[in-house]
Amino acid sequence: MAQPSYPTIQRPGPAGPADNRRPAPGWVKGKIRALWLLLACLAASPLLQAQEEFIPPPSQMITSFPFRMLTGGIIITRARVANYPDSMNFIFDTGSGGISLDSMTCVHYQIPSELSDKTIRGIAGIRRVRFVYNQTLHLPGLNVDSLNFHVNDYDILTSVYGEKIDGIIGLSFFSRYIVKFDFDSMRVMVFSKGSLKYPKGGFLLHPIFAGLPIQSAHIRDRANVLARFYFDTGAGLCLLLSSDFVSDSNLLNTKKHKPVLTQAEGLGGKAEMKLTTVKEFRLGPYHFHNVPAYIFDDENNVTSYPSLGGLIGNDLLRRFNIILNYDRREIHLSPNSHFRDLFDYSYTGLGIYWVDGQVVVGDVMRESPAENAGFQVGDIIMAVNNNFTKNVQVYKNMLQAPNEKIKVIVSRKAGLVQLVLRVGSIF
Repeated sequence: MAQPSYPTIQRPGPAGPADNRRPAPGWVKGKIRALWLLLACLAASPLLQAQEEFIPPPSQMITSFPFRMLTGGIIITRARVANYPDSMNFIFDTGSGGISLDSMTCVHYQIPSELSDKTIRGIAGIRRVRFVYNQTLHLPGLNVDSLNFHVNDYDILTSVYGEKIDGIIGLSFFSRYIVKFDFDSMRVMVFSKGSLKYPKGGFLLHPIFAGLPIQSAHIRDRANVLARFYFDTGAGLCLLLSSDFVSDSNLLNTKKHKPVLTQAEGLGGKAEMKLTTVKEFRLGPYHFHNVPAYIFDDENNVTSYPSLGGLIGNDLLRRFNIILNYDRREIHLSPNSHFRDLFDYSYTGLGIYWVDGQVVVGDVMRESPAENAGFQVGDIIMAVNNNFTKNVQVYKNMLQAPNEKIKVIVSRKAGLVQLVLRVGSIF
């Protein structure tokens, strides 16, 4: 950089007055201007900001309590509502825009509700909802008051998981606290809002919060696409993609991994989908390869295409310990002991449900291993590989065994029949 030039100082000679070293007046003014400029720059520097700064108080842990995981990584815990004495099963769901109760739970406990003009959207339709207003949710060590529960029919979720689902905890709860899900200890930790030091060895996401958290991620198969996805702990799968997104992005190499026909359950009922894998999915700095992905025709635009490509479910997210800080619009991920768990590539085409105390076949997809094995809708499953527990969760886990032959005893009008199911693989 060129050095600044200054005016030449003229001296009258050896016999001149004693102040012959005094600088010229123009040079003094330039020096002063430079000094003021330097001080202004230093004042603007973040290193010299005022030492008194208002910061939020430190966050404090309020409570900690256990949770359980159902198939697909769904998080469930027990809680009470208002003054009703029995504890109920609630799913923690970042994909829910509020908090809700099951309609049959309201009938059973005679909880009054009011019809509203609001609608709710799910994979199987849109409907107006009723509300239970101004109630308190009692979690272990924490009472959350002034909650408006919308009422929905979760009968399909109850039949899928084999135990009563009484409600879903979503935005109405997460927006009030900082919440950590620790999948190593299987505990929920609830903190007050405030400054929080995140654990080392993780990564801090900065999602968009449009009511629900929306996170950018890279997905790669035939094409390499950067897209946005709902961050959805209430979805019991890895990825759910809209068929429009898959088609418009030319994402999949269907010749290598041809999608198979299947079915998934969600708000409002069941929807036919296709199941395949994507070559790579990258969330922040974390890479996952050959990730199972469901694809469906999103007629109700649940996945908000083209703004979003779909959602990230908890069968992928459970591989991290997660801190949800809605107040700061931050989500912190730390890889946990499940980070390198194998994905579920099994495919049966068999939908089994808990109905009136029995495990019943509800769906048999065409040209699937289940159809080839001779299953029929309405079959009552008595045993899987000599396991007679009639536990839907246990049976589903046993059927997650690609390329293995599974013996299943079913009951029909004609009597007991033993079927042999050879589990397929999507990878």
